[in-house]
Amino acid sequence: MAQSEIDAIRTLLKSKPRPAGWIERRQRLDEVGSVWPVADDVKLIAVDADGIAGEWSSVAGSDSSRVLLFFHGGGYCSGSIRSHRRMVSEAGRAAKVRTLAIAYRLAPEHPFPTALDDALAAWFFLRQTGIAAAHIAIGGDSAGGGLTAALINFLNATGEEMPGCAWLVSPWVDLTMSGSTLNGKETVDPLSAHQCLQRAPPSAAVLQACMY
Repeated sequence: MAQSEIDAIRTLLKSKPRPAGWIERRQRLDEVGSVWPVADDVKLIAVDADGIAGEWSSVAGSDSSRVLLFFHGGGYCSGSIRSHRRMVSEAGRAAKVRTLAIAYRLAPEHPFPTALDDALAAWFFLRQTGIAAAHIAIGGDSAGGGLTAALINFLNATGEEMPGCAWLVSPWVDLTMSGSTLNGKETVDPLSAHQCLQRAPPSAAVLQACMY
């Protein structure tokens, strides 16, 4: 990402300081994500993915037999389909596939293993609709990237068919937060801070799922 783009994100985030409450934090992330609207040619369809709220996106030329299953970031406690709608729909455009964004339930109201349960439900929803495992890409950013890793490792450990590929965008997979880059890169990362991650609610059990 160009420095000018990073600076633009910093300016936007500074104009919307991170609040303390979960409801307010979720609203803030939705507002930040909505700064970049979805393109006019994107078709959006709400879907009940076996009890989990989801949203299809597609554009002209999207291959309906291939799907990007996407889990949003937000520290497992915020983020939504709305906050990541532009990112997801443009990823689908670039890959020439449909996307299915999933509104997995959030902590602290819904602690582990709820998010992983919802991810599994979304995976099996796609499989039950006839989408081949090899035609599914699973992806996510930050916490959604960690959830992607947990889902793939669970599928592998339980002998399920594996997805065609994974798309991990700055995945949060070290929930011990012991890596040196948490502090070393804090000044250049406009989105995450060590102090904020320490307040996120996932338990050590999420880490265990990522390493399953």
